[in-house]
Amino acid sequence: MNEVEREVRARMRAQGLYNDEGPGLEALVEERQRAKELTWRFNMMNPTDVAGRQALARELFGPMGERVWIEAPLQVSYGYNVSFGDDVFVNVGFTLVDDIEVTIGSRVMIAPNVTITVTGHPVHPQLRAEMEQFSAPVVIEDDVWLGAHVVVLPGVTIGAGSIVAAGSVVTKNVPAGVVVGGVPARVLRPITDADREFAYRAPGTLA
Repeated sequence: MNEVEREVRARMRAQGLYNDEGPGLEALVEERQRAKELTWRFNMMNPTDVAGRQALARELFGPMGERVWIEAPLQVSYGYNVSFGDDVFVNVGFTLVDDIEVTIGSRVMIAPNVTITVTGHPVHPQLRAEMEQFSAPVVIEDDVWLGAHVVVLPGVTIGAGSIVAAGSVVTKNVPAGVVVGGVPARVLRPITDADREFAYRAPGTLA
């Protein structure tokens, strides 16, 4: 690893600004190209080839527990920065911007078209002129359910057992055992023992 690459990788994990392309950063570009190729192969694979899909997912991602199921299509930046616990279900359209670590716990449910990004850009346009960016790790703890079209932004931890309602944008850490929703997401209510008794609740009518 050359000095330029070493410095950029350090900035990526220290929440500093960095640019991941240019002289001396060929290895980072190659790693992203590898992820694109593996993702393309995964997305094009016959859905009946369960063993092949599972093997390719383990080649693409970092540590992966047992009984992890990921539906196609899928999009990732690096792949190897993402880890999964056991008994995880990921529905279609999952997007992972994983310049650094994304940790997904056990028994996590991810609905269609969820985006998790560890990377963002600075506010001032002069700092974005050269495509500068920053990264902060994301953690999805055990037993979390992310609803359809949820977006989880850099640096966020979602606490164990919590639910993120469909269409929410999560900009701050979520406590354990709550339902959150909205743009930006906020706590709607706690999850209690009363929720052990399931009953479908029909939606009301908008005023």
